[in-house]
Amino acid sequence: MKKKFVNAVIYKHPEASEILVEDGKFVAFGQNLGQADQTIDLKGRFVLPPYVDAHLHLDYYFTGQDDKVKNETGTLFEAIDLWNDYKKGTTKEEMKERIRQAVKDVAGYGTQYIRAQTDCTDPNLTGIKAALEVRDELKDNITIQVVAFPQNGMYSFEEEGKTGRDLVEEALQLGADCVGGIPHNEWSRQDGYKSIEEIVRLAIKYDKLIDVHCDETDDDQARFLELLNAEAMKQGYGQSTTASHTCSFGSVNDAYAFRMMGLFRQSGLNFVSCPTENLFLQGRQDTYPKRRGLTRVKEFVDNDINVAFGQDSIVDLWYPAGSGNMMNILDNGIHASQLMREEDFDRNFDLVTYNGAQLMQVDDAYGLDEGKPANFIVLDAESAYDAQRRRVECLASVRNGEYLFEKELPSYATELDIDRKTK
Repeated sequence: MKKKFVNAVIYKHPEASEILVEDGKFVAFGQNLGQADQTIDLKGRFVLPPYVDAHLHLDYYFTGQDDKVKNETGTLFEAIDLWNDYKKGTTKEEMKERIRQAVKDVAGYGTQYIRAQTDCTDPNLTGIKAALEVRDELKDNITIQVVAFPQNGMYSFEEEGKTGRDLVEEALQLGADCVGGIPHNEWSRQDGYKSIEEIVRLAIKYDKLIDVHCDETDDDQARFLELLNAEAMKQGYGQSTTASHTCSFGSVNDAYAFRMMGLFRQSGLNFVSCPTENLFLQGRQDTYPKRRGLTRVKEFVDNDINVAFGQDSIVDLWYPAGSGNMMNILDNGIHASQLMREEDFDRNFDLVTYNGAQLMQVDDAYGLDEGKPANFIVLDAESAYDAQRRRVECLASVRNGEYLFEKELPSYATELDIDRKTK
């Protein structure tokens, strides 16, 4: 069946206003594309590829509303300690229900791709097993990558004779997609270094991607990012490796940062920044000036180093808010990173679309290109600038040419003559 979507403003297709879809794939982008079995009028609205949430903890969803546990200091490390006790006794079905609801919530905002950071420091691997089952159950509508993430450390955790490192490997054997790590939460710098070397070794052994919670700290002496980049570069694995958070890199001196930027370009390392969560978590020991926890997003963009945004958490022990709405994440990120130059508005959406797809290595089947799956979203905007300025709603999400959801355009109880100004 041929479908034609008309009267569209299409990201990265400035000359096109129509999209032709057949058998769930994009056939053409242009104008006057001929007859179709069905014609759908998008009424001048803005079309994007689906949102990609490059970093989200589905297994922690809404744990922050449990009155039995409170993060009194608001810090990363207290949350980790609280979660270690909280997760015990959770059944796989309970975990699956939590993950499914989280996916449903974020999908309702237009996200179709999620990299799910999933705690594996549990001898039963309850979260990993639950996430893998949900991944497979929902694969036709949502693409989920499961990261085997040792929240309590690869070498600082041991229970029932299994270390965090052992459990990472077990999770990979079960089918996890990525090797995770958290070197700054190991008990010593040496163990942090050892964990990075083992992360890279395991990724190569099992042919998996890498995504490390790396230097999520205000300590400007943290250097795990440097080691991760070096190990990935030695193995030619940089493009398959992501460094998430890297907050301390926003605090290092400029001479060091300048040298590392050159090495990042050389290795092809990917980055994920989580603007809302790190704005909330970091700088807790600062008075003023108070650091805000972001890595050097603007500099990565300007140096063609791949960087994407992620929600990170939704109402959990780390972060008391969050919804999974990537428009909100983009809005916070471009403000905090000062990505609001005229040229930025035309490319900022890459931070929540194409850049995340690139680091997930799904870009062969992602994007607004002929022959690719007809996956896209429709925003209530007339342009990329208009969408960012007004932080607009996602009106529709389309997967393989079929609607996952569709919302009505806003209507008014009285007649209003609104001439919306845009760039």
